[in-house]
Amino acid sequence: MSRKAPFAILVAILLSSRSPAQEWADKMFPVKSYNFGNIARGAKAEYAFEFTNLYLEDVHVADVRVTCGCTTPRIEKDTLKTYEKGAIVAHINSDRFLGHQESTIIVTFDKPFYAQVRLHVKVYIYSDVLLEPAGIVMGSVPQGRPAEATIRVCYTGPHDWRIVKVQSENPHLTGAVVETLRQAGQVIYELKAILDKDAPAGYVREQLWLMTNDPAVDRIPVSVEAQVQPDISASPSSLFLGVVKPGQSVTKQIVVRGQKPFQIHVVRGDCECVRAAVPKVEEPKSLYVVPITFTAPNKAGRITPTIEIETDSGKTVLKVPIFAVVGGQ
Repeated sequence: MSRKAPFAILVAILLSSRSPAQEWADKMFPVKSYNFGNIARGAKAEYAFEFTNLYLEDVHVADVRVTCGCTTPRIEKDTLKTYEKGAIVAHINSDRFLGHQESTIIVTFDKPFYAQVRLHVKVYIYSDVLLEPAGIVMGSVPQGRPAEATIRVCYTGPHDWRIVKVQSENPHLTGAVVETLRQAGQVIYELKAILDKDAPAGYVREQLWLMTNDPAVDRIPVSVEAQVQPDISASPSSLFLGVVKPGQSVTKQIVVRGQKPFQIHVVRGDCECVRAAVPKVEEPKSLYVVPITFTAPNKAGRITPTIEIETDSGKTVLKVPIFAVVGGQ
């Protein structure tokens, strides 16, 4: 496959009478609109519009801007190589805006061609309910240990307002409320979020739903975040090599960390194009640097081998995928 191929594809898109010039950029976003529904005043509300570079050339985000101050955009990664993923995060400024809000996020790309993508968000910010603080953040949690955190839910209004139930769509996350104050025009609850010991490793970004007796706003989301740290992890979690020529060799390093000293027994790839060596040590260590060498086969096209790393823990097998495109000479 020639490196000229992606340009030919993109030029065809640009010249097509049926396709707008930015269609190549639109195709990278599987979701371009999101409705936050009803949220509490001051609540942390964010949504990540993920996108993937589908092309052989690097993609670069030059700028993001919004049509409403109710939303603040954030670029998680502005330059993506082939098959790399990025995200434009929409943050709702619920501490400064109330009621129904809509915003358009305009994402501008300048590489490999100029294009703009429009992302749309809408939200209703409920003025009577305030979260203190804005969401539940548990921080770093060792895998295999439970964690919990508590915030206050404050209601100010004329109704006999109550939280009747707390729901979660994550089987490892539960919530419970205790009423701490009820007086004329004011109700306060303590909301406790519990992440159980069986939660899998990785980043947790979930919601607890407060089910209320208010027919106008009977569901209020509360964000919950945590980073469940595995006993042993690999960084990066995947290797993106971009475009390589047939027969070309590329060496990258994987850093393997443990919460306590361990040994690596086996490092292997699932194809002959990957070579790796087991680090030789006299005593167990908590950090290893493992060189991985990828040699591109002669056949052009996309290739996605996987590296497996076995340790002496008896239960940990790390899998690190490789993404590469074998191009022409």
